[in-house]
Amino acid sequence: MAPPLRKDADEHDETGTRRPSRRSLLAGVAAFGALGAAGCSRVPTAAAGVEGGDLLDRLKAQGVARLGIAGEVPFGYIDTNGELTGEAPELAKVIFKRLGVERVQPVPTEFGSLIPGLGSQQFDVVSAGMYINPERCEQVIFSDPDYQMKDAFIVRKGNPKGLHDYADIVDKKAKFATGTGYAEIAYAVEAGYKESDILIVPDQVAGLNAVEAGRADVFAGTALTVREVVKKSAKAEATEPFAPLVDGKPHVDGGGFAFRPTETRLRDAFNAELRKLKESGELFRILGPFGFTRDEMTDMTAKELCRG
Repeated sequence: MAPPLRKDADEHDETGTRRPSRRSLLAGVAAFGALGAAGCSRVPTAAAGVEGGDLLDRLKAQGVARLGIAGEVPFGYIDTNGELTGEAPELAKVIFKRLGVERVQPVPTEFGSLIPGLGSQQFDVVSAGMYINPERCEQVIFSDPDYQMKDAFIVRKGNPKGLHDYADIVDKKAKFATGTGYAEIAYAVEAGYKESDILIVPDQVAGLNAVEAGRADVFAGTALTVREVVKKSAKAEATEPFAPLVDGKPHVDGGGFAFRPTETRLRDAFNAELRKLKESGELFRILGPFGFTRDEMTDMTAKELCRG
């Protein structure tokens, strides 16, 4: 999601980032993650002298890849049955199996800890639908995006203040809320909203509650998370998706998988399988059950998104 916020470990969404995404743990996920992480040893860094890294070979040998997730529906989370699911983990299961890695194991953490956790070997890949942006590309390497996404708002039923984009929020002096580390913070600031006036809440559920209770006029998030969270609300609705402005131009984000910079062989092999899934239409069949539409399928590349 958008222009830089803070360039530090605060990352879910976000490294202080330019557009990038979201996330907080669902109840009970942290405990599950602690058990999962304790049950496996850390994978050592790429062997010296192995061009492109040897992680793929080691994952094949051990038969499991550890996925860093951030407990955000529908991107990557543990469901009510204690099972790993979400668009990114389900896609990872398919691709890693094709690469010869039989299973995946979740390592839940906060969104802001995903990139640091990847770097410290807590897991092998970030599988959380993470937005690809220039700031993050300085720290990790990304697969090509498996989806593209616009923003949307949660507003009171009937949208009484007529809020359709960030300029409307500024012009109408609306009480604005968004999630911890969300790229939407930067989008609002770029439109002229004072950052210190933004109500920061943990996630989209807390955002919905803030709007329903009147503590905020609007909550900004990804179009997908917003439309999913308002489905059962009697007091709030989602606006139509829109592209926020970055440097005065409409911007559409794309999310993908993050790898350690040394592991280009794994990233490239992952991308090759992802391209096959896109060409066959299987990618949409995997993502569709999580609320993604055909409009959110994309041919963008990580290289494009890393340029900003």
